[in-house]
Amino acid sequence: MRAPASVRVRTTIAATLVVGLSLTVAAIGLVLAVRATLYDAAQTSADQRAEELADDIDAAGTVDGAVSRAERPDADDVDDEAEDGDDPDDADPDEVVWQVIDAGGQVLAASQQLGVALPREDGRVELPGGDAPYMLGVADADIATDAGEDAEVSVVVATSLEDVHETTTALVAPLVLGVPLLLLVVAGTTWAVVGRALRPVDRIRREVDEITGARLDRRVSEPSSRDELHRLAVTMNRMLGRLQDSQQRQQQFVSDASHELRSPLASLRQAAEVTRAHPAALPEGELAEVVLEEAVRMQGLVGQLLLLARAGEGALHQREEVDLDDVVLAATRRYRGAAGPDVDTSAVSAARVHGDAAALTQVVTNLADNAVRHARNKVVVGLTQHSDRARMTVEDDGAGVPAAERERIFDRFVRLDEARARDGGGSGLGLSIVRAVVEAHQGTVHVEGSAAGGARFVVDLPAAR
Repeated sequence: MRAPASVRVRTTIAATLVVGLSLTVAAIGLVLAVRATLYDAAQTSADQRAEELADDIDAAGTVDGAVSRAERPDADDVDDEAEDGDDPDDADPDEVVWQVIDAGGQVLAASQQLGVALPREDGRVELPGGDAPYMLGVADADIATDAGEDAEVSVVVATSLEDVHETTTALVAPLVLGVPLLLLVVAGTTWAVVGRALRPVDRIRREVDEITGARLDRRVSEPSSRDELHRLAVTMNRMLGRLQDSQQRQQQFVSDASHELRSPLASLRQAAEVTRAHPAALPEGELAEVVLEEAVRMQGLVGQLLLLARAGEGALHQREEVDLDDVVLAATRRYRGAAGPDVDTSAVSAARVHGDAAALTQVVTNLADNAVRHARNKVVVGLTQHSDRARMTVEDDGAGVPAAERERIFDRFVRLDEARARDGGGSGLGLSIVRAVVEAHQGTVHVEGSAAGGARFVVDLPAAR
């Protein structure tokens, strides 16, 4: 398959074609306009000459009285042409020829013998022996007849268009030569300018091509000009920065996940090795309990990791309307009558959002579990909807979250109470899942101080319309 032409080639060809087409149309239009103007001028000249002769005839009353001898062919001239062997009717017509023609089409007077009568109408005509067409001008006049009555005659003047053709030809020649030369200049200029403009792009391409996954810390050079190329370089560097951050988070995530998975696997292996070496060391049924407990822990951890991955890749389904109040009430129902802090859901009101019901249920569950785990006596869950936003709050009366740690607690595998037992402290993924799911739903989540003295988590989501 043939490779497509470069931007430089395509731009040069496009600019040359556009300019060439424009110049060609303009040149043709110029030639046509000049020719039309010269034609109009010749027509005006012929009409004026015919009007002048007609006025003279009207004033004199006769053709002979209005047209001098000098304006008509001389008999001696005709005789001289005959002596020279030339037929007077075959002589080349002058640049301006006129005839006075009666109603019957007979030529009464003429500036030159043509052998034919001129048409008595405006327009163009070919004359015998003429090198170019003639433009006709016609005017009417009255003469006296021998019977004492006035007779109408037509005065026809023919003006040669040879000068029009010569002028048009002289105009076409420089245009035929000048347009291609100008196109060469346009093509060369476009080629040079585009090449210079794209030089930074080619440099950025080479620099990006040298960046590998192991060298995401490198950046492309930013042009000093504050134009589109500068913004392209800045955007490219921001993208490289995001890729570097993503890579670092991924590496940290893999490291932390490996560490978290290593613990239950080590427990399972230890229990199995002890039982094999000393079958009577563990009470009957304890091995099964250890295996079940660690398997449940691993299952929960793997499920949380998969949910994080889905949220990070944008794989959550967000195509259905969800009654968020039903999700909240269903997720907190298991705390009713259970030992531990009281969970109050009286502040939950109706709210609808677009999203993944299962993922939103996980958000409510994680926040509620976190609050119950840190509360002393009470957890309050609230839900409201105002215009286009739905807000859910979960607060407790525990020790709260220090201001300096309120952003860090949403990172993966972060537990502020590292000294607590694993069963009480959780895996450190719950709040990370909350943030990932909420952001996948185009929402926000943050933690602040509670009026009860503990922590207050606030989730804002776009409401369904």
